[in-house]
Amino acid sequence: MSTHLELLSSHACFGGEQRFYRHESGTIGLPMKFAVYLPPQASQGPVPALLYLAGLTCTEETFAIKASAQRRAAELGLALITPDTSPRGANVPDEAESWDFGVGAGFYLDATQAPWATHWRMESYLMNELLPLCTAQLPIDAQRLGIFGHSMGGHGALTLALRHPGRFKTLSAFAPICAPTQCPWGEKAFTGYLGADRTSWGEHDATVLMENQPLAPYPGGILIDQGLADKFLEEQLHPHLFEAACAQIGQPLTLRRHAGYDHGYYFIQTFIDDHLQHHAKGLGAAA
Repeated sequence: MSTHLELLSSHACFGGEQRFYRHESGTIGLPMKFAVYLPPQASQGPVPALLYLAGLTCTEETFAIKASAQRRAAELGLALITPDTSPRGANVPDEAESWDFGVGAGFYLDATQAPWATHWRMESYLMNELLPLCTAQLPIDAQRLGIFGHSMGGHGALTLALRHPGRFKTLSAFAPICAPTQCPWGEKAFTGYLGADRTSWGEHDATVLMENQPLAPYPGGILIDQGLADKFLEEQLHPHLFEAACAQIGQPLTLRRHAGYDHGYYFIQTFIDDHLQHHAKGLGAAA
C-alpha cells in the first residue's frame, strides 16, 4: 500500500479546506483520486468523519461540487471523505463506452470475474486502504466514522456498514439501491463482477444482509430519504424491501418518502443537512 498522498488542490471553504488528492493504490493497482473536506475544527485535532459513496457515472468531485454539504459540515465539525466510484484507466474491453462497468460503477465490491477482478476491488480499497490512509495522515478520528451514499453509493453504504460490523457508528442513504439482486442494475453488475452463479450475490444485497442480522446493528437508527418522483424508484431501488427487512429484525429505520423529488442532487441538497445532523448526533459531533 502506497502511503504517499499527492495533494492536487486545496480550496478555502467555510473556514475549512476542500482538498483533492491522488495516490497510487496497492489494492487497486492504479492511481486513485479522492476528496476530503476538513472543517475548521480539524486545525485543533482529529474530527469525526463521514465516508460518502457516490452513484453511477460520478467521480470524487461530484459530491463536493453538487451537494452543498460543506457549510453544515463546518458548523458540526465533520470531515467528509468522497472517493471516486471505480478504478480509471484500466483499459478493459469497452471501458470507454460503458456506463455500468469501468466508468464510475464499481458497486463498492471486490470483483471475482475477469477482466474486472484485477483492479475492481472497491470494498477492499475503501476499508483496508483509503480509510486507514485518511485516519493516519489527516486529522480524522478513526473511532468516529459514519457512512452514507446515493443510489449505487447508497447500496455501497448500506452493504459495507452491514458487512463490517462496528466499523461505522452511523449510517444513512439517499435513494439507495436496496435490493440489487432483484433489479436490473444489480443483476447486470453482479453478473459482470461476481459471475452468473447467484450464490454469492446476497452477500452484497442490503436487504438480504439485514434479514440475516441476529440483532439490530444500528440501534440509534438508519436514515433513508427517497423521492417519489424518482424515475428509478419502482424498477431499480425497492426501499420497501429494505424497510420490511428492518422491521423483521427490529432495526429502527426512518424512511422518508418525498413527493415531487427526483433522483438528482437538487434532492440531495434539500435534505443533506438532515443527514449530516443524523451522523453528527451519533458521532458526538452535534453543535
